[in-house]
Amino acid sequence: MVEFTDTECMICTAARLLEDRKTVFVGWGMPQLVAMLAERLYTPNLVQVFEFGAIGPQSLVPFVRGTMGGPTNVYRSLSWSNMNWAFAYAGTGYVDYGMIGAAQIDAYGNVNSTLLGGTYERPARRFPGSGGGNEVASLCWKTILVMKHEPRRFVERLDFMTSPGYLNGPGGREKAGLPRDTGPWRVVTSKALFGFDEETKRLALLGVLKGLSAGTVLEGMEFRPLVTERLEAIVPPTAEELRVLRQQIDPSGIVIRGEQMRAER
Repeated sequence: MVEFTDTECMICTAARLLEDRKTVFVGWGMPQLVAMLAERLYTPNLVQVFEFGAIGPQSLVPFVRGTMGGPTNVYRSLSWSNMNWAFAYAGTGYVDYGMIGAAQIDAYGNVNSTLLGGTYERPARRFPGSGGGNEVASLCWKTILVMKHEPRRFVERLDFMTSPGYLNGPGGREKAGLPRDTGPWRVVTSKALFGFDEETKRLALLGVLKGLSAGTVLEGMEFRPLVTERLEAIVPPTAEELRVLRQQIDPSGIVIRGEQMRAER
């Protein structure tokens, strides 16, 4: 019986979504581990892009806490330019995927990673904010969001909009001047996989973790997403994925430790 944490489940599920010989703009923290796992197991020719300018590092060293510009994200890079160039590559269509986290998300994939409660000047809780998240969500062709599955995160109205999804629905991004055919593509949580309906641009449940029900996933969400007719059964982390993640990528448990293990159902 394989045991895994919610964080490990999200990392493994998201890593399987990336394609080989594609580019991905990688956000801070968990998205870094997703890209590293994908490169080692599934997409050896994946090109990672980081906001400080590193392009195409090789994920051969363990994850390092606390900085985007550390050895994990620069080792044997193809190029190391600057922030302006990194975002220019995304703005001119050279980045296939973006990957960021979220504190809150609404039905149209708009993201809050800035604050919770109160006002901007006096929030109940403040987070690091956008970093490069706004540019990633605005400019990349397909943005993948990775976040824990908690009811308080799926809200009717964000406390603050940090990064745009489909804004207020069909045509919203285009009216705001964002590139056509870009936007949120998948939302990976510890229990489920979501996409977005082509016509309405609303969040849609595509699959649930093996052993769970759709009802368990939808319980407590402030809004009800669309539900596809045939839900995918998401395969839990495999023994090989967990071995690489725990022994090679995050052996110190900086990101993946500190949670109660749960067994594969």
